[in-house]
Amino acid sequence: MALMITVECINCDVCEPECPNEAISMGDEICIIEPMLCTECVGLHDTPQCTKVCPVDCIVDDPYRKESHDQLLARFKRLSEKAA
Repeated sequence: MALMITVECINCDVCEPECPNEAISMGDEICIIEPMLCTECVGLHDTPQCTKVCPVDCIVDDPYRKESHDQLLARFKRLSEKAA
């Protein structure tokens, strides 16, 4: 499933540069994750890199976007092909 950032976000911007798919951007009050770009780092890392650096643990599974590992891997492959 894609990740989302909760209202606990302090807009510190440490997660944005960690995202290999450029899915994270600065919102008006909190950072936001574009779900169609988020692969939870599947295909690149064992764990989502944004969650590793978040100082307030505000990056969680998006309950509205339940996706399997295979779906996330397929998205990663599509995004990688577009970038090439």
